[in-house]
Amino acid sequence: MAALAALRGSMASLTLAPSSFFGEGLPSSLSPSPIKAPAKSFPIVMKLKRWERKECKPNSLPVLHKMHVKVGDTVKVISGHDKGKIGEITQIFRHNSKVIVKDINLKTKHMKGRQKDEPGKIVKIEAPIHSSNVMLYSKEQKVTSRVGHKVLEDGTKVRFLIKTGEVIDSAERWKQIIKEGKKEKEAQAA
Repeated sequence: MAALAALRGSMASLTLAPSSFFGEGLPSSLSPSPIKAPAKSFPIVMKLKRWERKECKPNSLPVLHKMHVKVGDTVKVISGHDKGKIGEITQIFRHNSKVIVKDINLKTKHMKGRQKDEPGKIVKIEAPIHSSNVMLYSKEQKVTSRVGHKVLEDGTKVRFLIKTGEVIDSAERWKQIIKEGKKEKEAQAA
């Protein structure tokens, strides 16, 4: 008890100059002071791969970016070595704003044989393209356009091409895309 009193006394006598690195003097009591949380919250960066950082929310889930394209949209590549090619989007990665377009941006991959007697092979795979490098394309008018949003008379919210006014989203189209996706999965499983 005497040691604690002596420690308090020595701490009270310690003071630092306001111009020093630490700023003002130390508090006289040893009781812990409440720590205030910073008013501004900082985004947490999660390590996805060694060469690619992934922005995360405070609950460690990835930040998903809004995209102007969806699966099944017909797009035209507007930059890169495949510039001018037209294809359909098959897959979307919203955490890094990339899309895979069917038969575009093909890369060669060297694969080892999985079994002893199986030889290795070279396959072509579709690599992702950043979504800013593709633009929606109208097959009827043969023109690229930015996308707009509007609400129809029946209250449904749809996307449309600004240049042509052509509505992209429709309930029948989405049902057709879902059916095609199911058929492809069944074919791959068989």
